[in-house]
Amino acid sequence: MKILIITQYFYPENFKVNDFAVGMKERGHEVVVLTGLPNYPQGRIYDGYGFFKRLEDEYEGIRVVRSWLLPRGNSSGWRLFINYISFPFLVSFRGLWKLRGKFDVIFVHEPSPIFIGIPALIMKWRFRAPVFLWILDLWPESLTAAGNINSSLLLKPVRWAVKFIYTYTDKLLMASKAFRTSIRSFGIADDKLEYFPNWAEGHLGYQAAADFEYRHLLPDGFKVMFAGNIGESQDFQSILAAAEKLKSHPDIKWVVIGDGRKAEWVRQEIGRRGLEQTFFLLGRFPAETMSSFFSHADAMLVTLKKEPIFELTVPAKLQAYMACGKLVLTMLDGEGSRIVEEAGAGLVCASGDFAGLAENVLEIYHKPARERDEFGKNALDYYRKVFDRDKLFDEIVGMFEKTINGN
Repeated sequence: MKILIITQYFYPENFKVNDFAVGMKERGHEVVVLTGLPNYPQGRIYDGYGFFKRLEDEYEGIRVVRSWLLPRGNSSGWRLFINYISFPFLVSFRGLWKLRGKFDVIFVHEPSPIFIGIPALIMKWRFRAPVFLWILDLWPESLTAAGNINSSLLLKPVRWAVKFIYTYTDKLLMASKAFRTSIRSFGIADDKLEYFPNWAEGHLGYQAAADFEYRHLLPDGFKVMFAGNIGESQDFQSILAAAEKLKSHPDIKWVVIGDGRKAEWVRQEIGRRGLEQTFFLLGRFPAETMSSFFSHADAMLVTLKKEPIFELTVPAKLQAYMACGKLVLTMLDGEGSRIVEEAGAGLVCASGDFAGLAENVLEIYHKPARERDEFGKNALDYYRKVFDRDKLFDEIVGMFEKTINGN
């Protein structure tokens, strides 16, 4: 098969679609990626790229065609809005200009915004190929939850756009089973929906490097580790409040691997709350080092703030933690916590329940190591059964072939 992947974000930006493209190439398919200039999460175009620089690129032997875009800036306000609105039209023009030949299938990566579906439908018309939309964020719910936008003047046209994209897309791939109700509300039939969850990248092996070069950065003690974006949605206000409640247990260390627009605020709060000895922001590191970081943690943390949409969401970090056989603590509602409970992979509490999180951390801290290891074993067993990378990639190729053959 010849597969066209359309995504606003691609390598060197760190998204699952990078691994998906490699996985399809590993299976012998020809892959072309249509994307933008890398600018996430810093909000500025990466060094080495530009409006007249590296618009044609290659990643792991995969052709990458890049479109102009206005960088997202500080991920808020009019700059982000223009980034969201303008990119679909710019990438459509770029695709019509630069792509030639025939594609068998079009795969669309949609973590937000939903408008990436517009160039996909234009390419569908151009190449007469079916479109598979991988829905990682629900719209307009994400717009309301993350952007605090509640104006019907804005939300009504967004709902119209979502309905249009859903209606004319051939298959809608749900990253969470809980997305079904929202998608159905647009009049979409069940036979158009398929479950396609996240997985952990191949480099997240089950064994960590013995000579871990960043080990010296980690504090001694019982480590509760968070890996990923430090943003509004992750509710660091509540994480810090839980850490503050456990400040009298100096052996419990909170370790954050990642970066984001709330990082500086978190750094200031650490000082204001007197958490310098127990709360550590280590910054960003290469993706391939994550399993080694995880191997030195006693528990991994997943959080989302209290919003109806987040009850439906499964943060991708959950699969990464489980793939490494780690005990998981959640502070989130809905689907993510349900999976942890179903797997027997850790302890859960509701979004915003910092007191409950503190209690769970203390409970895990006092458990014998063998009991903590049992949670990790359960996590890995569940991952292999439900979220295994090879299993999911074989399933999606089967979906492609079935649709192409008209079955």
